[in-house]
Amino acid sequence: MTDSTTPRKLDRPGHDGSAGESLACLVDAPRNLSGPTGLTWLGGFKSEMTGTKATALADWARAVNRHLTRFDYYAHGASSGEFTRATVTRWLDDALCAIDTLAQGPQILVGSSMGGWMALLAALARPERVKALVLIAPAPDFTEELMWKGFSDEIKAALARDGVYREPSAYGDEPYEITMRLIEDGRNHLLLGNRIPLTMPVRILQGMADPDVPWQHAMRLVEALASDDVTIGLSKSGDHRLSTPADLARLTETIETLLKEIET
Repeated sequence: MTDSTTPRKLDRPGHDGSAGESLACLVDAPRNLSGPTGLTWLGGFKSEMTGTKATALADWARAVNRHLTRFDYYAHGASSGEFTRATVTRWLDDALCAIDTLAQGPQILVGSSMGGWMALLAALARPERVKALVLIAPAPDFTEELMWKGFSDEIKAALARDGVYREPSAYGDEPYEITMRLIEDGRNHLLLGNRIPLTMPVRILQGMADPDVPWQHAMRLVEALASDDVTIGLSKSGDHRLSTPADLARLTETIETLLKEIET
């Protein structure tokens, strides 16, 4: 098996087309794969590829001999970049770069929160590679539906005036730097207002006590997807992280069942 503890760095162009940016990735590549389908992890907003869920997924993948690709988006974790220059477009490009360059075989994309949006967009961009989705508290269109529409007039005015709003985070000491650049770019990738033309299996895990992505948001996604093979598992006490031992077991069990379905 390849060493998945030392990040690989993929060279990436800067926003102006110049060189100098790098995308940090971790790859588990067993010598004797148990099946042809690989997995790619797509993390959440301001999360890292070494987080609890991603690490648990890597442990599982090694135990069952599955190929797994993880990466940190631009301006996240071990990747380079300035967060105030980040956009949904750039993060999607990072996801597609990881899938195109490092992922092996047909793919199940496992997306958490913002990563659920990235997984949906990547599946639309790479229908020949992506065979199924597993989404954890998916947050498609979050820049518009869960940020902009909930902002006060004062916050919107600050964004228009300063280009950035620093929002306190419940998950760390540093505030989230929300930019007008991010909000405006996100509008180029909105999904929930139309039918989403994906017909692959989709499995959604959602907490009903999630303060960041309400379970009703996940239900909007269920309704928008063209696929009839969509299931959602609701945990009444589940929060946004869904990182308890029971949550992690539910995640790997969902993937195992899905693999059996798509490989038989």
